Amino acid sequence: MPLPANPALRLAHLYPDVMNIYGDRGNVIALRFRCEARGIALEVAEVNAGDAFDPANYDLVLMGGGQDREQRRIAEDLVAKGPALREAIDGGLPALAVCGGFQLFGHRYVDHEGGVIPGIGVFDLETRHPGPRADRCIGDVVLATEYGEVVGFENHGGRTYLAEGQEPFGRVRRGFGNNAEDGAEGARTKNAIGTYLHGSLLPKNPAIADALILAALRRRYGDDVELPPLDDAAETAAHRAAARTAERRSRAAAE
Repeated sequence: MPLPANPALRLAHLYPDVMNIYGDRGNVIALRFRCEARGIALEVAEVNAGDAFDPANYDLVLMGGGQDREQRRIAEDLVAKGPALREAIDGGLPALAVCGGFQLFGHRYVDHEGGVIPGIGVFDLETRHPGPRADRCIGDVVLATEYGEVVGFENHGGRTYLAEGQEPFGRVRRGFGNNAEDGAEGARTKNAIGTYLHGSLLPKNPAIADALILAALRRRYGDDVELPPLDDAAETAAHRAAARTAERRSRAAAE
């Protein structure tokens, strides 16, 4: 079924004032561009600590990354918003949580001193920092996912461990992933994706952006809605360049 007349979506951007490291706001820009190129109006609401938030009023949720101190600043507010957000995601609300946002969409983050930052349990996982002397997981990433090849950049100290049965977002071909041990990257539950990938993620991976938009449209307008294709020449070129860079740097590191 083609798009309905005058389609419109609402996106909640959680904590953009503090959770916006490494250009994660670019994910909002990519979603807006790909919606408007198809005649879909996208209203973006910035939701910060202390703001009223009813997930039932939105079609998409986005949360970026931040360092430990930023996560502590917003954790109490996110936990208060958590039950309603978790219920909406269980009902199919599409969401993208990146890096620090991904960690707080799990059960908890245990910092290098043993302090616990609570999460909201969208994903069945826990993140632990291995200590101040441990190397960070930094570099280019290439993943195999159900959306095809995904490229991005990671920079995180925490190590994330998925519970048995929790589906990852993808499997690592290049890079560290959740913990540099088990080959998993990110997590996925229904229409919610959590990942460590910055870059920003969506401009170079339009299939993921379109999957989020399509899930939002179908939730609002019905399962028969289809998304018209776009000319992704620029996005494809950026994706291939990132993949080549990851391959080249990986070979250089191995030599």
